[in-house]
Amino acid sequence: MRIVIAEDLLLLRDGLVRMLTDTGHTVVAAVATAPELEAAVAEHVPDLSIVDVRMPPGFRDEGLRAALAIRRREPKTPILILSQYVERAYAAELIADGNGAVGYLLKDRVTALDEFLDAVERVAAGGTAMDPEVVRQLFARNNGDHGIATLTAREREVLGLIAQGHSNSAICAELVLAPASVEKHISNILAKLDLPPADDSHRRVRAVLAYLNH
Repeated sequence: MRIVIAEDLLLLRDGLVRMLTDTGHTVVAAVATAPELEAAVAEHVPDLSIVDVRMPPGFRDEGLRAALAIRRREPKTPILILSQYVERAYAAELIADGNGAVGYLLKDRVTALDEFLDAVERVAAGGTAMDPEVVRQLFARNNGDHGIATLTAREREVLGLIAQGHSNSAICAELVLAPASVEKHISNILAKLDLPPADDSHRRVRAVLAYLNH
């Protein structure tokens, strides 16, 4: 696939370029600032953009805000955030439109090559890939919600794996459950969070958002 990388640290940027190139992808642009990221995405329309949160000039949240701006213009643009930190408000906003094609990984996940490449492919294909620590911190601020409070411990586990982008079969393997059991848990989650059947292919993301936003 064709990828844009936005990372201000030269060594990490070059390392990502080599890693992705060696695994068959094409890096169409590797930039160091948020304005360069927006320009590169507009020019190349990549299959995926990998974006650092803190970039010049302020080294605060410039990269993530640029990613949000890109998504507002083109809601289904695939974005994979890499960060040393969990920016909770922005991470929730990034997935709030329910369009999928988003991910948020902590940078130490890059060293786990198979996990990182799986996240790259999943987000580019329109799915989600959320770091377990990001999910934990996002979920921690919403424990008082009535709908979430009705979930069983197992349903919370299933919802956490959904938030990380796992398929039903992956959840079966992770929790050692039969497919019918996972389907029943998901059905219960959607019912308890008042998410009735719809044509929306991203009901899983909406379920996570119900957890985050209420």
